[in-house]
Amino acid sequence: MGRPRPNDTEPVGQDSGHDMQSDSPPEVGSPASYPPPAVPYPPPEYPPPEPKAPSPEYPGTSPVQPNGQNIGRPWTTTLFDCGMNETNTTMTAFFPCITFGQIAEMLDEGQTSCPLDSFMFILMAPALCTCWILGSNYRLKLRNKYNLVQAPAEDWIVHLFCPFCALCQEFRELQNRGIDPSLGWMGYLAKQQETRTVPPQSQFMKA
Repeated sequence: MGRPRPNDTEPVGQDSGHDMQSDSPPEVGSPASYPPPAVPYPPPEYPPPEPKAPSPEYPGTSPVQPNGQNIGRPWTTTLFDCGMNETNTTMTAFFPCITFGQIAEMLDEGQTSCPLDSFMFILMAPALCTCWILGSNYRLKLRNKYNLVQAPAEDWIVHLFCPFCALCQEFRELQNRGIDPSLGWMGYLAKQQETRTVPPQSQFMKA
């Protein structure tokens, strides 16, 4: 019998007390180590979203609903602020046709006169109170002119159930925007012309 070789007496997988892995660096192209490095959860988005700059809010812009629909600007006074102009409130309580005629003349920019609009209002009043049709049409015209919100209800509902309050509110709205319906269209133009043609007061320097 031959002399046994040293490797025949050692268990497989052992190398005389040393690991099978050598201390030499791994060869190029060797498989990656196991287990792989942990990946953060959730994985980062690629490419990363760009931060959105907040849209600037400019004064005077109309409020917009989340769906992008323009709802208009608020009125300068509410429907029931009739006490803010007692003269107009008294006039409207007894002669609503006159208040309507003044408003219609200003919104029509002089194309119709106050007496004509008042006469139309009187003619439609006995016909089942259909004057609310005229009132709601001019209220819509006023809202479109200044981009006002339809509040507190639809135009025809406001003029059907609160016609006097609606006329007073529309009268005040024009006044608050620098247009006095009581002057009439020609009176308003004359006032504007006088404002533009007033010469500046001469200033003298003291000695």
